[in-house]
Amino acid sequence: MKATITLQEGVSFLATGGSGHQVVMDGPPAFGGKNQGSRPMEMLLYGLGGCAAFDVVLILRKMRQSLDSLEVEIKAERADEDPKVFTTIHLHFKLSGKGLKTSGVEKAIELSAKKYCSAAAMLNRVATITHDYAIIETENSQD
Repeated sequence: MKATITLQEGVSFLATGGSGHQVVMDGPPAFGGKNQGSRPMEMLLYGLGGCAAFDVVLILRKMRQSLDSLEVEIKAERADEDPKVFTTIHLHFKLSGKGLKTSGVEKAIELSAKKYCSAAAMLNRVATITHDYAIIETENSQD
């Protein structure tokens, strides 16, 4: 896996991953940015949320659960002193589907958090990561 970060202007950077996809990162005007992209620390949260969501979707599909949608809301706190690492991170999973089983959702989230999500394994070394979930029943499944 590789990535290249290229300075664009001020403190705006273009990140290019080994997959060829690109993301803009930028800072606030107070630091010379134009607020035209996500902050690098936000990108870490995106990675954690994406990793966890990916795992949960795949695990639920293997369980033949009828998942229509998934959203992960993340709230994080950072240390007051440099380096301002994350100290706590909370993931709230919102899942909708027809007949989603609580036990399956709990197992999928737990497996992601404890076994499969590499981002969680790394961030868990500096931050306390917690999670919860809400299941919304839907009438018709898309799966």
